[in-house]
This record gives sequence, structure tokens and C-alpha cells, in this order.
Amino acid sequence: MSRKLLTIFLMILIVIGAFWICGCESDAQTGTLIGTGVGAAAGQAIGEDTKSTLIGAGVGAAAGYMIGNESDKNQ
Repeated sequence: MSRKLLTIFLMILIVIGAFWICGCESDAQTGTLIGTGVGAAAGQAIGEDTKSTLIGAGVGAAAGYMIGNESDKNQ
């Protein structure tokens, strides 16, 4: 259980660090970045293997992009 929590914590730190380091120019890019991180963390927490992590990252990226793109359109 503690290894699982450590993995999730490290993934969250990596996503936050990547968010601050790379300057996203649009909400679509920001949404994709956040969605990928959250999706990867959720996939790892649920499936506990690489395949689940990659699927979660892909689904999260797609969802984040769609949400961010709609936000860009509204602006």
C-alpha cells in the first residue's frame, strides 16, 4: 500500500513540475498536460501496471484537450 501511495505522490509531483516548467500558450495545451498527468496517475492507481498507466494517460490527454479547446473557443 505504501509503494502505491509513493508512486501516486511522485507522479503528482512530476505533473506539477512539468506544468510549471513548460509554458503552455493555450488552454488546450494546458488541459492536455493536466489531463495526461491525472489520467496516468488514475490508471496506475486503478490497474497497477504500465498498460493501465498508458491507457489512463491517453484518455486523460484526450479529455483534457477537449475541455481546454472548448475553453479557448469561449475566449
